[in-house]
Amino acid sequence: MLASTSAARRDLLERLELPFEVAAPDFDEAEHHDRFDELPDAAFALMLAQGKARSLAARFGDRYILAADQIAVLPGPPRRRLDKPGREEVAIEHLMALSGRTHHLTTGVVLLPPGGGEPLEAVDEQRLTLRAFDRAEAEAYVRRHRPLECAGSYRIEDAGIKLFERIEGTDTTGIIGLPLLAVSRLLRAAGLL
Repeated sequence: MLASTSAARRDLLERLELPFEVAAPDFDEAEHHDRFDELPDAAFALMLAQGKARSLAARFGDRYILAADQIAVLPGPPRRRLDKPGREEVAIEHLMALSGRTHHLTTGVVLLPPGGGEPLEAVDEQRLTLRAFDRAEAEAYVRRHRPLECAGSYRIEDAGIKLFERIEGTDTTGIIGLPLLAVSRLLRAAGLL
């Protein structure tokens, strides 16, 4: 069971050629945003992924539940989380904050076994550097590609890749939303792959 309504996560998981179903988690991330200041990036992303997985455990307790959560963080001081913007003007402001700077993209992944046993966990971290660009370019990108549901307000799988100068990490699928190398390790550890 994939605890996500993200089309990108569903498409990525299909690459592993395993049968799965999708269910929307009953978990409000916003209720936990106050914990960001007290937790490191990896712990915060894992906490949100665990919340998503556990929110489905009562309904799907007889199945493995896979959940992920991704956060984009601009190091400080002060450290700043760039959540899904939801609106064009917020996405443009996020991109302007990232212009010419390096940020971190951290994805926490949780595989909850049937019966609510001890979850298997993984973290994928990327360092991304955007080149310097002006507001007009940010506005044009946001208006054309509408990355309104993307942490950081970009997608590397569309023209957003042109905004980047450098990507440092081990798995670009983690940037898209579900790090398949980490997911594959968890599935192997559970005997599912």
